[in-house]
Amino acid sequence: MTQDSRRFLQPEAISRIARLDLQARHIVEGFLSGLHRSPYFGQSIEFVQHREYVSGDDPRNIDWKVWSKTDKYYIKQFEEDTNLRCTILVDVSESMQFGEGPLNKYEYACAIAASLSYLLLKQQDSVGLVSFDGEIRAQTPMRSSNKHLHAIIAALDAGTPSQKTEMFEVLRHVADERYRKGMIVLISDLFADRESLFRGLRLLRYRGHDVLVFHVLDDAELDFEYSGTTRFEGLEETGELVCDPRSLRDGYLQAMHDFMDEVRRRCAKNVIDYQTIRTSEHLDAALAHYLNHRIGMGQSVRN
Repeated sequence: MTQDSRRFLQPEAISRIARLDLQARHIVEGFLSGLHRSPYFGQSIEFVQHREYVSGDDPRNIDWKVWSKTDKYYIKQFEEDTNLRCTILVDVSESMQFGEGPLNKYEYACAIAASLSYLLLKQQDSVGLVSFDGEIRAQTPMRSSNKHLHAIIAALDAGTPSQKTEMFEVLRHVADERYRKGMIVLISDLFADRESLFRGLRLLRYRGHDVLVFHVLDDAELDFEYSGTTRFEGLEETGELVCDPRSLRDGYLQAMHDFMDEVRRRCAKNVIDYQTIRTSEHLDAALAHYLNHRIGMGQSVRN
């Protein structure tokens, strides 16, 4: 493991979550044999339905038991197993520079992206990465080789948070590029125009993708425990403010609560998985909790 890899791929986190399988809750498409299910019909152990035989069908797929009872030819259709195709989107806008703990939001987001990539590649799923601010800054293609992790780490390490966040055009580009259904993971502080954000997320869902949102925030943003006269320097061209933060705390916390509640509700309405993550949380605990939750959701759907 190289020094760049260790920056974002925390060995202690990987050792605890590597046993978990990240499974899509919705039907996904892919090319390889893996853990996930595809809407394509193929040769598999899971029977789906019959349809009437038509000229050109492979006679080997005829259900002879049905023929013996009905004197008609029917084809057995199966649901094939396939791998997951996952695109991880990492926000590298200027607001992601903020952080008062060991990792700022950008570094924490990169650690999530690297850890998920490791898990997905370990189970032979395909992973691609997109980093963005107002536009796409870097991309790695969809690959399932274990060696692909180095390309993902390199792309993350090359990113430098800058500029403002513009969500819709980035999400629209991803929706247009990813014409096969799969999983889209958005890792961001979501400090962007909300209508633009949800137009993009709805488009991804409309195209049939399983969408996950990791909402990464720093403790200081969530708790606002400042005291004494403080100068706040705005990121993404928002200016600066000198004030007594105690006079703003109640209003700020209410605004933050309303913001997060709106995002949570709109994600639920659009069947998008959402989780708030503090940068003070241990990465392994945050991911293990979330992956276990998704596995449980997947089992409940299959049952």
